Amino acid sequence: MAPHPARWFHSAPSHLLLALLALGAKAQASEPTPTSAALPSSTSTTAQPLPLLSLQPGSARPGDPVIVTVRGMAGMPTGTLAGRPLRFFAWGDGFLAVTGLPVELTPGAAPVRVVGPGSAEGAPLELTGTLDIVEPGYPSRELKVSGKYVAPPASVKARMAADRRAFAAAFSQPFSAPHFAQNFAWPRQDRITAPFGDRRTFNGKLSSQHFGVDIDGDPGAPVLASNEGTVVMARDNYSAGKTVLVHHGGDLFTAYFHLSRIQVKQGDKLQQGQQLGLVGSTGRVTGPHLHWGVKVDGIWVDGESLLRLDFFPPALPAVASGETRLGTP
Repeated sequence: MAPHPARWFHSAPSHLLLALLALGAKAQASEPTPTSAALPSSTSTTAQPLPLLSLQPGSARPGDPVIVTVRGMAGMPTGTLAGRPLRFFAWGDGFLAVTGLPVELTPGAAPVRVVGPGSAEGAPLELTGTLDIVEPGYPSRELKVSGKYVAPPASVKARMAADRRAFAAAFSQPFSAPHFAQNFAWPRQDRITAPFGDRRTFNGKLSSQHFGVDIDGDPGAPVLASNEGTVVMARDNYSAGKTVLVHHGGDLFTAYFHLSRIQVKQGDKLQQGQQLGLVGSTGRVTGPHLHWGVKVDGIWVDGESLLRLDFFPPALPAVASGETRLGTP
């Protein structure tokens, strides 16, 4: 089942009703709370935009990335989704945060709460809502690989420890707004041989979960950058093989594993579609392919779901101030 494209929540200031605007889903709202505060005029040309909280997608699986957008706040908000802190940055006429849902998350209604200044004077404003978390339905499979990757010999344990330190350093980039001006694209077009999230048993002994999308390819086929960003790793790792990591800002990274050749170096600035390496079979693999990973806010998420997110949606619809309106924009 495909996730709903978006879910929107809007609210007048905190002393007024929070209204829910759901796209592609049944909308619900609580009864208005009586208030003596005057409602802002819907015809005023100087009135601040009605606060709006947008969740994209409107329903998601554990392991999916999520965009949280806020409009109508006078300053940087803070918030949480499913208990995890959100980190916002200025984006368009509002603020945006990108986060991930842990694969261990229990399906159900995940609460979202955002707080920020509702006016230039700093009056507080709170927006709340829920994100529907659906069953992921991840498959299971058994794979055969070289025994040294199931039970690594002592001689490579130091190398594996160095790999872990290198990955930790690459992922510890300073937080910043995104570096890209378009949505994400596939790093290559070919058959998907293994989706994100499938549970794996290697040689009947070692179980793990697949935190990437495996894309088929002949050895030497080109691998392209999914979006603009900076190379923060260009390294040969024990399990991941020859690896490129690209930082896109907003604590969002893409990873390219098992390359036969790396064609960029650390610090390079890449454009979307720029070639960064060649398909290979280095590291722990069953054959040549590209393992494409996406990490956001410290969590590996499904790259296919990232491709469905729109970081540059059309202008949000106007909603009359002071009214409770439900429906599809």
